Amino acid sequence: MSNRKAIKIIGLREKVYPGAFVELSIWQVPEPVSGCTHPYKYRLAYVIDGECVLRYDNERGKGDHRHFANVETPYTFRSVSQLYADFYANVQVWNRWRST
Repeated sequence: MSNRKAIKIIGLREKVYPGAFVELSIWQVPEPVSGCTHPYKYRLAYVIDGECVLRYDNERGKGDHRHFANVETPYTFRSVSQLYADFYANVQVWNRWRST
């Protein structure tokens, strides 16, 4: 096990509109989380009226995955910038889906 410590890449909570916010937490870790091959631990969530409607995370043992509309699917992690892009694209999809 490494003596290096985790480095916070981002810790942010941002209002999207009244009653909705995104919360981003990404850490660079000394060793990959169980089930992953990359050196990041992350949780990106979109919360509306107190309910998490979208989340990307890599929970220990489960690896990279996404929760969207109460369905969990595997997620292929490519890079931190691609993770942001995929998450925010899904926020837009959710907002369009919600408004129909």
